[in-house]
Amino acid sequence: MSIFENVISSEDELRSLLGFPSELVQNKVISHLDQHCLEFISKSPFLVMATSDNQGMCDVSPRGDAPGFVEVLDETHILIPERPGNRKLDSLRNILSNPKVGLVFIIPGLEETLRINGNACIIRDEDLLERMEVNGKIPVVGIGVAVEECFVHCAKAFKRSNLWNPQMWLHEEGLPNIAKMIADHVKLPGIDAEKVDKALQDSYLNRLY
Repeated sequence: MSIFENVISSEDELRSLLGFPSELVQNKVISHLDQHCLEFISKSPFLVMATSDNQGMCDVSPRGDAPGFVEVLDETHILIPERPGNRKLDSLRNILSNPKVGLVFIIPGLEETLRINGNACIIRDEDLLERMEVNGKIPVVGIGVAVEECFVHCAKAFKRSNLWNPQMWLHEEGLPNIAKMIADHVKLPGIDAEKVDKALQDSYLNRLY
């Protein structure tokens, strides 16, 4: 039973409340990577990737590296290196059952973002993965994306959140204690915030690639 009582159930009702996009917005979506998209991707060190499995269970996962870490193969294909993570493989397992992905590319300091939607696959092409070597480490797999839609997303969310304004950032002592958060979530014998913090720091120092 939902706690929400007044739920919108149709697009007609939604449109009656929120309206329709402008002509500019309706026409800003392109189906290939043009020079503007290539420049944006080449300067982006960070993206978030949305996936879901064939049952509709969703996941959003960050990917980051040096600017331009995502390689453009041609005007409709890009390749994302899969660097070492926590081995839950949420995104990869989702892609195996449902190839649809949504990407948001972010450039620090720029409030507009680039969105790309398409179909993904997990690849092992050695010639492509070797080009993504860092510190002598070649990705075991990569995520290939066949691009279907590209468009610029406006800056309103970044402006409302003041995300790039350092004056609005919390001081370190005001930030969540991530190690304690993880320890409290896992509730494993002998695992406290100190041990989690040491494991995190070791991972960040020794297993980025």
